Amino acid sequence: MRVMEIETGRRVDLEVTDGRFSAVVEAGPAGAAGDAGGWVLPGLVDVHNHLSLASPAGDRAEPGERVRASASLELALGVLALREPGSPDDASAALAGEPGWPRVITAGRFLAPPGGYFPGLAREVDEAGLAGAAEQEAARSGGWAKIIGDFLDGQRRFTPNWSAAGLARAVARVHERGGRVAVHAVCPAAVEDAIAAGADSIEHGWAITDDHFAAMRAAGTAWVPTLPEGGSNPVCAFGASMGIPADTLEWMRYAVDAQPATAARAHAAGVVVLAGTDAGQGPHGRIIEQAELLAAGGIPPRDAIGAASWTARRYLRLPGIQVGAPADFVRYDRDPADDLDVLRHPAEIVLGGQVRQQSRTRPPAGVRH
Repeated sequence: MRVMEIETGRRVDLEVTDGRFSAVVEAGPAGAAGDAGGWVLPGLVDVHNHLSLASPAGDRAEPGERVRASASLELALGVLALREPGSPDDASAALAGEPGWPRVITAGRFLAPPGGYFPGLAREVDEAGLAGAAEQEAARSGGWAKIIGDFLDGQRRFTPNWSAAGLARAVARVHERGGRVAVHAVCPAAVEDAIAAGADSIEHGWAITDDHFAAMRAAGTAWVPTLPEGGSNPVCAFGASMGIPADTLEWMRYAVDAQPATAARAHAAGVVVLAGTDAGQGPHGRIIEQAELLAAGGIPPRDAIGAASWTARRYLRLPGIQVGAPADFVRYDRDPADDLDVLRHPAEIVLGGQVRQQSRTRPPAGVRH
């Protein structure tokens, strides 16, 4: 099958044998003779997705049913890999080695001190036990641990959950064992502590500014801004319902509305900016909207797609379109970098060499098994 790679613009011939790419051969530069059968990427990726929460199956369904319902919705959009940075249960781990589902990388349970996160969601530990708990969660999950870096104090203001030294010890312990750590951080002190600790990714990061870019780039710290649709309005409405005071709401509005442009500057400065929906706090199936929000903030459209595809795969240490890799890809009739709405209309979704979905308006693409 001759196609165009969306990332590189290369025209390549793909062959698939036993569910893996058996040949990826460059067929000439763009404009060379020969038709291409569409444009391909190695699947979309949601780097921040909580499958067990806000599932289409409903909150009363069993965890396994909730997770599969969410994953089915994502798969139908062409999401072939996702990271779940924290969960109230372990149901998503069952999908990690199960064929027919997106490649799932889990981070075990959310880790927070008592009262340091939404009730009932986290594994609660004190600071003395944080490093050990983070090591345990990374070891038994997909190699990641998720630490809740800050939450609301008694006055409903954001405050760090841990001392800077305690957070740094936990990150170092996980790194010593070959794992990685995602830190939920929104307020300035929590963001500073997460960067200083060498966290592998900062989730949300409302307080990230240009002053942080050099340190993040040097440490390889990625930023997953989980940009909210509607800007600060839904965030502040939720905050107001939680009793957050007016001055903090004002800061939230400024910080959240500044994020898209700040993310674009971070990307230009060499920080790895990745697309994550925070599905679970909101509905599933919104990764394309994240790519659009990143592009609207100033990230070039092709790079915004990469943040939700090949760049995210490399960051998660997943292979792309290469010989020997699982044959995971999505094919489109047009180049989505010219119009991101094309991402909503895949011509073909292929997972492990098996066609999972195909447009009724196009013939088979000739994938060989």
